[in-house]
Amino acid sequence: MPARLRALRSHPAAPPLTALAAGLAAAVYLWGTNPHEPGQLLPRCPFNLVTGLLCPACGGTRMAYDLMHGDVAAAFHDNALMLTLGVPAALYLGGRWLVEGLRGRRYRPSPGKAGTAVVLGLAVGWAVLRNVIG
Repeated sequence: MPARLRALRSHPAAPPLTALAAGLAAAVYLWGTNPHEPGQLLPRCPFNLVTGLLCPACGGTRMAYDLMHGDVAAAFHDNALMLTLGVPAALYLGGRWLVEGLRGRRYRPSPGKAGTAVVLGLAVGWAVLRNVIG
């Protein structure tokens, strides 16, 4: 492998740019694939497939589709917690990862024990709540 190509692959911006490209490709596919209609070629949640229960992220694909088509109310209905907390957190962390990479620095967020406990507590609480309420 040429040295220049190896240098590009090891640049700190390569992983976030690759993730951004993959996300854009997925968004292009999802734009024309309505996950609200049966028979679409979309992955099913493995947790839901095995247990029949909703995981904290269930509804995320439908939520993304609704957001791309401007239907915020339907997106909220699909997964309220992911919309209100997950999307802003992902935008911040992904944006910071990209900016740091473009500046030539590696970025790895570290939530610490308290942050991890909060995220896990919210995820478990949300999963229980949405499976009890429906």
